[in-house]
Amino acid sequence: MALGRLFHYGFDLLAVSTIIAGVKKSTGYAPDTKKIESEGVRSVIDSYLSMGDSVFSTISGMAVGSQWFERKL
Repeated sequence: MALGRLFHYGFDLLAVSTIIAGVKKSTGYAPDTKKIESEGVRSVIDSYLSMGDSVFSTISGMAVGSQWFERKL
């Protein structure tokens, strides 16, 4: 039971990070982590946001190569 809850929270955190990455890629706005005073916390948050960037890039690459998606301008 606890492992399932941990997996669920981890997935939710990754989904939020991926959404933030999508906002960053489409608007250019990103969280300003330089304002975080603690270097350790800043490092963890930068790593967290980097995971979202990786997931977003992977999903975008899969969509571009898929026959189920087409480019709409």
